[in-house]
Amino acid sequence: MITDIRLQSFRSYDDESFEFDGGVNIIVGPNASGKTNLLEAILLIARGNSYRARDGELVKFGAPWARLDVHDEHENLRVLKLECLSETVCKKSFEIDGKMFQRLSVQRVLPVVIFEPNHLLFLSGSPELRRGYLDDLLEQISPGFGAYRRQYKRVLAQRNALLKKGLNIAKPQIFVWNLRLSELAGKIVGERAKLIATINEIASETYSKLAHSSQQTELRYVSSCAVEQYESRLLHKLEQNLERDCLLGYTTAGPHRDDVQVLLNTFDAKDTASRGETRTIVLTLKIIELQLLADARGQTPLLLLDDVFSELDGVRRQALTSFLRPYQTFITTTDADIVVQHLMDSCRVIPLS
Repeated sequence: MITDIRLQSFRSYDDESFEFDGGVNIIVGPNASGKTNLLEAILLIARGNSYRARDGELVKFGAPWARLDVHDEHENLRVLKLECLSETVCKKSFEIDGKMFQRLSVQRVLPVVIFEPNHLLFLSGSPELRRGYLDDLLEQISPGFGAYRRQYKRVLAQRNALLKKGLNIAKPQIFVWNLRLSELAGKIVGERAKLIATINEIASETYSKLAHSSQQTELRYVSSCAVEQYESRLLHKLEQNLERDCLLGYTTAGPHRDDVQVLLNTFDAKDTASRGETRTIVLTLKIIELQLLADARGQTPLLLLDDVFSELDGVRRQALTSFLRPYQTFITTTDADIVVQHLMDSCRVIPLS
């Protein structure tokens, strides 16, 4: 839990401070009043990076630096500093309990879950969005997954560089890269499959509680290689596709090309889900993400909701509030009454002008 934050030269803020409750905090104000900037600041200092901008873009226009200060319930101080060294270079550093760090390791990241409007593209957007959802979560809950992910990207880049040299050069050298890529791919897909199985165990129940319906929802892994024996099957496909890969200049099979399908009552939700159902599916995944993070980290995550309530009907709003109670939650809205009327307990309203 965080108790306060100070923003200096960050985005639209010159120098402002806010205090928070341990329960629900409602950040209310008109459009362009800085609501999302405040959420972004909380996310940034918690996990070390923004979801929508490069570091240099976070510094208030014309300012040479930006700084965020946060205290937790034990009065521990957490500081993020951004220093503009040039028009294109921005130095980022962290101070946690008096110790300096250039980046945050998984152990020093505060668990946080955010739902922002672009997440509604989860169903209809590119496969990269769905793969990223699984992999970003796995980095936080599965020790070692981040290393596998980074190694895979490096080996993939090396294999692609070799492919671009043409078949005659690539063919004698490619097997070692195929073998290593397949090994890493098997580990990545194995972790993805286990995560999907875990999500599916509680997805329908969570969705039903949110929507007050008996609809069934689940995730399905989609790949040109069967998940079972993925490593060996991918190795065979890489060898089989070598000539085509050389012509294209990139690797056409592997975890970087796989997808995740979302089913609602056995139908592809991308084609059949309404706007309300789409929002409920994404909220379902976010709630499950909260639970998995809490279990894996032994620490209650922060929950950031950017303009979530506006398109939910009364039933879904009321159901959502029942899930908020265990978490320190930050909600942005242009109309606080929409949120407050559904909260049985007290909440803090933070007005922005």
